[in-house]
Amino acid sequence: MRYWLAGWWSNRFLNATPDNINAADAPAAMPEGMKTRDDYSHLPSATMAFLPIIVPIVLICLSSVANFPSAPFGSGTLTDILVFIGNPLTALLIGLFLSFLLINTEQKTQQISDSISQGLVVAAPILLITGAGGAFGAMLKVTPIGDYLGTTLSALGLGIFMPFIVSAALKTAQGSTTVALVTTSAMVAPLLDQIGLDSELGRVFCVMAIGAGAMTISHANDSFFWIVSQFSRMSVSQAYKAHSMATGIQGVTSIVFIWLLTLVFI
Repeated sequence: MRYWLAGWWSNRFLNATPDNINAADAPAAMPEGMKTRDDYSHLPSATMAFLPIIVPIVLICLSSVANFPSAPFGSGTLTDILVFIGNPLTALLIGLFLSFLLINTEQKTQQISDSISQGLVVAAPILLITGAGGAFGAMLKVTPIGDYLGTTLSALGLGIFMPFIVSAALKTAQGSTTVALVTTSAMVAPLLDQIGLDSELGRVFCVMAIGAGAMTISHANDSFFWIVSQFSRMSVSQAYKAHSMATGIQGVTSIVFIWLLTLVFI
């Protein structure tokens, strides 16, 4: 909730200026006249519409459960099947096949082809830019910048702020939230006693601090930055003002809230 409120505040009060609004990209006005139920009779049902989204999520969740050390589904064929179909690529492919069920067979072939072409026109720039951002982040990952930042910052002894700063520095430097989480956890685990977090609640707050840092700051080397900016039809400068600034404010707000909790419970 605090993360959401900080993001809402930053975009509501810091970015609600005319310079951040592209009038050319504003949606067209709705046509006059109310639609009737018959106008939507050709659309698929809500269940069919959500099926390509829900099924991959369920399959990925089942795969994660099947990989638990306790082996809730055993170690036989069922587990192997769940792990295979729950692989993100396999699950998304199944979702793609399910989306074929949404195609209206009454439409002409040319209309379907036009719809696919329009989708490619919209998606292609996003995929290219996202891939470029991911490639930039991957290049930074193979450099020693992550180890240097982690080693330098972990020696400062800043208490609960140390895991946050290390995680935020790694995230900002190389763009990957997952890498920031995993790397910071490995670096901070042996130092919990030194920073005063070697207790059950201390470990909980340390995990929260690492998570807050791993979302700070999303910018050009993060593929998520390009997804947000392109789907929102923002320019790069607008995305920096709206998205990057918001993630920075959210991260700082989160660590301040976590620090206050440590004062009360530790």
